[in-house]
Amino acid sequence: MKKIISLVLCVTLGSFVLSGCSDKGEPFEKKSYTPDTQIKEINLDVRDGEIEVSLSEDEQVHIEYSENRKEYYDISVSNENVLTMTSASNKQWSDYIGGKPSVGERKILLQIPNALLDNLTLSTTNEDISLPALAVSGSVSIFANGGNITFGNLEVKNSLTLTVKNGDISGAVVGNYDDFSIQTAIKKGESNLPSNKDDGEKTLNVSCNNGNINIEFVKE
Repeated sequence: MKKIISLVLCVTLGSFVLSGCSDKGEPFEKKSYTPDTQIKEINLDVRDGEIEVSLSEDEQVHIEYSENRKEYYDISVSNENVLTMTSASNKQWSDYIGGKPSVGERKILLQIPNALLDNLTLSTTNEDISLPALAVSGSVSIFANGGNITFGNLEVKNSLTLTVKNGDISGAVVGNYDDFSIQTAIKKGESNLPSNKDDGEKTLNVSCNNGNINIEFVKE
C-alpha cells in the first residue's frame, strides 16, 4: 500500500512540475534590424525557424524576427560587410518542456536588394525556406533539414547549392541547361535533373534525402 501511495504522489508531483514548466513560457517580442551599411553578403544559420525572403524596395537589407531572453539571435556585420545571423539560447532543461513557440514567433522575414548581393547563404531546421525571383552576383547556398526549399526565377553568376533532408526542392534557375555543370544526389525521392553533367561555366549542386527535386531552367 505504501508503494502505491508513493507512486501516486510521484505521478502527481511530476504532473504538477510539467504543467508549471509549460505554463511559464516567456512571451516573444517582435523586432527588426536594418544595418547602417551596404551589405555584400548574408549568412543566416538558424534553428526551427521559417525563412521567407522578399525583395527590398529601398536597396537595403531588413530583417524582421521575434525573440525573448531564452531564445534569441546573434546578429553582426563584419568589416567586409558580411551580415551574419545565428540562433542563440540560454534555455535550461526545464524550458524545453511544453512545446515549441508558434510558427509566427519562429518566422524570419528577410528583405534583400535585387542583384546587389555577392553571396547568400541560408540554413534552417524543421521549417521551410522560400525565395522570390532574384539575382545574386556570386553564389547562393541553401540548406533545410526538415523543410522545403522553394524559389522563383533565381539567377546566379557562379554557383547554386541546394540541400534538403526530409523535404522537397522546387523552383526555376535563370539560364540555359548547357550553362551549368550539375551534380545531383537524391535518396528516397524523384528528380528531373541528371545525376552528373560536367560541362558548364556555372555550377548547380543539388542534394535531397527523402524528398523530390523539380528544377526548371528559364530564360532571363
